[in-house]
Amino acid sequence: MSGGKEEEPEPQKSLKRLTWQYENCLSCVWFQANDPLNADILERGLCIHPKLKAFNLLVSGRDWCNLFTEIRQKQIDLIQEKAAKE
Repeated sequence: MSGGKEEEPEPQKSLKRLTWQYENCLSCVWFQANDPLNADILERGLCIHPKLKAFNLLVSGRDWCNLFTEIRQKQIDLIQEKAAKE
């Protein structure tokens, strides 16, 4: 015991380095969910960002990238109203 402190096991050290990323695809304006009425972080959908649309990226609601743009609640309401009519 050097310095009076015990060394933490490696798995514990690794857990302390993990952080939750809150700006994920589910809350992004560019995420087009397959089921907008029941979308959650496990929902899959397309990323329709103009720079990425050509790649037909299938992402989940928990994914994220540096092109994130937060969707507003009003936009979510409109998308869900449209989906409910279909």
